[in-house]
Amino acid sequence: MAVFVALGAFLMTLFGGWTAGRVTDRRHLVLGLTGGLMLGVVGLDLLPEALRAAGNEVFGVPQALLLFVGGFLAAHLVERLLAVRQAAHGADERVPQVGLTAAAAMVGHSLTDGIAIGAAFQVGEDMGATVALAVITHDFADGFNTYTITSLYGNSRGKAIAMLVADALAPVVGAASTLLFTLPVEFLGSYLGFFGGALLYLAAAEILPEAHHSHPARSTLLCTAGGVGFIWLVVGLAE
Repeated sequence: MAVFVALGAFLMTLFGGWTAGRVTDRRHLVLGLTGGLMLGVVGLDLLPEALRAAGNEVFGVPQALLLFVGGFLAAHLVERLLAVRQAAHGADERVPQVGLTAAAAMVGHSLTDGIAIGAAFQVGEDMGATVALAVITHDFADGFNTYTITSLYGNSRGKAIAMLVADALAPVVGAASTLLFTLPVEFLGSYLGFFGGALLYLAAAEILPEAHHSHPARSTLLCTAGGVGFIWLVVGLAE
């Protein structure tokens, strides 16, 4: 049942990526929306879930928040190291590997989504249906973001599609894996905290500045706010 439900996440992810690829003539609006979706996913979905799952404190600070900050710093460090290396060879500052790394992190997140679906169905069908609804509805944003992030950093359309397909397959693989084993809830919560920090860095330091660089329009800002509002709606309906 969990694997069958995860197929819905597969289709929704592909639809999100297809939508991102069809609106290339409004790139600044796409980036503005992507930044809003990423901000909403981090602040309204990933971080609250991470705090619930990994609520232990380390020297007075919740473990999930420490990993959240660690993820932010790790993303910054990786981007700077790759940019310095690329600049040393006289290449453009926007490094394709950063986009691929970010997309790979999205795939990893989708894999945990599938694991969450499978684990929830092990608890009960009601719990499984609730988690599946949350995953499927926000996978549109995952597909949209995966395609956009990969393309933004100068990767080819073929690579962007390949990462999108991998992101779409990940929930199915994750759900199927729960037939063999389960992961501790605290581990998943820690991962979500770390991933949320990395995702926030990309949204705040890369996606949104790029969206407003050539088109500092009010419509771009509205798209960002709309992306946050969409995730808020999805989280509210899932609850």
